Amino acid sequence: MAGMEIWINPACSKCRGALSLLDAEGADYTVRRYLEDVPGAEEIRAVLGRLGLEPWDITRTQEAEAKELGLKDWPRDAEARERWIAALAGHPKLIQRPIITADDGSAVVARTDEAVRVALSRSTP
Repeated sequence: MAGMEIWINPACSKCRGALSLLDAEGADYTVRRYLEDVPGAEEIRAVLGRLGLEPWDITRTQEAEAKELGLKDWPRDAEARERWIAALAGHPKLIQRPIITADDGSAVVARTDEAVRVALSRSTP
């Protein structure tokens, strides 16, 4: 595995908090500004696999773009999965953040210090 990567939006306080904790722990990680370096559908599928989640689980449904797309009315089932993934790839602002991929192949949505520590515990120093 290629080390830890954290997907961030620099304007997000939870992202800045996660980075501060990673730095305090001396973690070796790569920052991915996913609004600029947008993940494609295949990459989103891979991260979902690592998270063990479905696309709607990592969708920011309160964002204006989500409301424009009418996401809250979309079905949440196997048939709709690719539609959700395409929405995330096409509208990266909808992706929940920060997401940390760990050395062991797993990933976490790191919105709390505890979640950041889970990612750290799964990565080699």
